[in-house]
Amino acid sequence: MCGIFGYYNFGVGRSRKAVLQMLYTGLRRLEYRGYDSAGVCIDKSSTTAAAAIAPIPTSRYDSVNLDDSAGLAARKRHALHRKLQKPAGVSNAVIIKSAGNIDALEAQAKRQLKDEDILDSDTLDNHAGIAHTRWATHGPPEARNSHPHTSDPLHEFTVVHNGIITNYKTIKELLEKHGAVFESDTDTEVVPKLLKYVFGKIDKLSHHQPTLPELVMEVMSQLEGAFALLIKSSHYPGELVAAKRGSPLIMGIRQATLASASGVETTDIEASAVSKTLELFLASDASAVDHDCVHIAKGAFEVFNAHQASPSKSVQRVHQILNLEVNHIMKGGYDHFMQKEIHEQPETLARTMQGRIAFDTAAKDDKVVNPFGSQRVVLGGLQGFLPAIRRSRRMVFVACGTSYHAALACRQTVEELTDIPVSLEIASDLLDRLCPIFQDDAYIFVSQSGETADTLRALRYAKQQGALCIGITNTVGSAIARDTDCGININAGFEIGVASTKAYTSQIVAITMMALALSEDSRAKAAVREEIVASLEALPDVIRQVLKLDGNIQKLAAELKDANSLLLFGRGYNYATALEAALKVKELVYMHSEGILAGEMKHGPLALVDEHMPMIVLATQDRACNKMHSVVQQLRARGAAPLVVCNVGDDQIAGVCEGGESRLIRVPKVADALQPIVNVVPLQLLSYHLTVLRGFNVDQPRNLAKSVTVTEE
Repeated sequence: MCGIFGYYNFGVGRSRKAVLQMLYTGLRRLEYRGYDSAGVCIDKSSTTAAAAIAPIPTSRYDSVNLDDSAGLAARKRHALHRKLQKPAGVSNAVIIKSAGNIDALEAQAKRQLKDEDILDSDTLDNHAGIAHTRWATHGPPEARNSHPHTSDPLHEFTVVHNGIITNYKTIKELLEKHGAVFESDTDTEVVPKLLKYVFGKIDKLSHHQPTLPELVMEVMSQLEGAFALLIKSSHYPGELVAAKRGSPLIMGIRQATLASASGVETTDIEASAVSKTLELFLASDASAVDHDCVHIAKGAFEVFNAHQASPSKSVQRVHQILNLEVNHIMKGGYDHFMQKEIHEQPETLARTMQGRIAFDTAAKDDKVVNPFGSQRVVLGGLQGFLPAIRRSRRMVFVACGTSYHAALACRQTVEELTDIPVSLEIASDLLDRLCPIFQDDAYIFVSQSGETADTLRALRYAKQQGALCIGITNTVGSAIARDTDCGININAGFEIGVASTKAYTSQIVAITMMALALSEDSRAKAAVREEIVASLEALPDVIRQVLKLDGNIQKLAAELKDANSLLLFGRGYNYATALEAALKVKELVYMHSEGILAGEMKHGPLALVDEHMPMIVLATQDRACNKMHSVVQQLRARGAAPLVVCNVGDDQIAGVCEGGESRLIRVPKVADALQPIVNVVPLQLLSYHLTVLRGFNVDQPRNLAKSVTVTEE
């Protein structure tokens, strides 16, 4: 979805060129979210740091009694302050917008700065710049619809926004009645215009000018929907406000080491109010606290919360250090992020299991270790809730897209190990139906980002009904991670490519570990658990073996690159694999593809089969293996020559598959519960190579975004 980036510097001299490069770099780090246009806002000149912290000059009204009943003195002082703060006839803000990518924005900025005789060498030592990448929801991808949006030609209020304002039409009608003229088709434009309208109302009716955070929180109370905002105003030079409700927003802090009153050096960021230098970075790539409003001014920042009894009183927030290396979000020698993330899966799967499973149950020091005497699987985020989950009437997985497929791949495993009925819900459909939820249900919400809008709304609906809510996400501190009663972080690391790969396989491992933990009180399930645990231990090395098939998969992709459709057949555990592989082909290759439950083949899909239709059959050696061999034979009888994913050492499949080994993709055998992980990797590689061969953008497919943080409402 849309990406927000802001950069604030105080007491740190940066050239205009350096500020712009900082903003461009921030936007490029957010490109994976998907976008079709971009924009930035910087100032023509900045307030010096000294001027920023200087008080308003003493006026002749200061000696007047401010407690007089008529409030005359206060109104006079407010009038003088308003006059001092009144915007000049020419705006100090430079708004640069462009359809297309960041390179197009950078080229537009160079032209615009040159046309306006603005030097990129000028030093800005107290400045707030904001930037945005837009993914079109309201109006086509054109410069006029790009952010930042402003309140008027003088740019009294300037806003960038991620999310959707659901009541924007009502607000727009109100503002148009009061003379506002809208230039874009977006919902965002109501925000700066509403800020100006409310500012004008308070300006006339109140005895004091509101602070910028007070104004923003008043406007937030009028907005419905999920959003994150960065706001600048010519009425408040050198200030910046960041606010959010529902949509992700994070603030990073860089400041000089401070000297405390005792003379001891400290880097306590709470001491920012006395910092001589401060740089802040704001981006929509993690989650802060809902309804928060961060006010940045005079080299310091304060946090306010619109839901507090006294919104004008600042609140304390815990600061978290994110251990993120730059190479985590760089390609590291690979051509694309998706390629890198596919090849990272041995390491990410190991990281998902690290410290959570006791693999070694062999004898040590002549003592026999009883594998059933203590827990083999320990999930800290679930530990206190396992008894409650075991007592639940049913377990319901709620997710969207790839996360839904991960839950589907694990459904049979969870049912087999826990003996609890498992059902699956697509989040948007659950909300459309408002299906009955009971207090003895356990609802598991699966989301890579932890911010998926429909899944988050479904979570809040389930909480209202009193169900136990469990979260499985890849993002610590995300909305789903915060709002659920307990959960698991899959620890897959940052995933930049829009098409999910490593997060999908780590989600399957995480759900499988949950099932193992839930079944550890059952002796009857011991043999199944041991088989799964042994396969989990071997899984990283197994995936390394599968990745060696890359060259063969590239050759198969060359055969399929001109096809118009692709059918994938799976059954049992591998129905989810067929759906996920079909989704990857749709997302990336822009080819019609369909994952089909093989048991339904005779109920319609068989009509599509002929000698020209490309097909892939998942026929590894699980309990549905013989049925899948029958599927291959039926397809061959109708002239098809399917590719078959099968296990190493399966000699039976060669007798039913025409074309011999050239039509087989052989993968190692693991426990049935984990075979979908092994089987999906060559299909991930296939979708990657098909995309490259067809000349499409692997990491940023058209019309799609990494994290879907808005809904259709």
